[in-house]
Amino acid sequence: MSECLHVLELPRPEPAPLSATCPECLAAGTHPVQLRLCLVCGHIGCCDSSPLQHATDHFKTTGHPVMRSYEVGESWRWCFEDGSIV
Repeated sequence: MSECLHVLELPRPEPAPLSATCPECLAAGTHPVQLRLCLVCGHIGCCDSSPLQHATDHFKTTGHPVMRSYEVGESWRWCFEDGSIV
């Protein structure tokens, strides 16, 4: 794993989660498979294995490039711009 320019631009410390689960999944009545935390604003979105892929949708809507796993025991980060783990 290496740091990309997008990681270097992230706020420190990382933002607090805005919710405990994916609010879009709650509104749609679907269940997230796994959750992702936006490291720019704290939005929680569901992963691409979830039916509606709200984490990716959040990136496409906002341009916030880096998210990390919001699952217990996981700390990896993903940069949508670079298409890689960072």
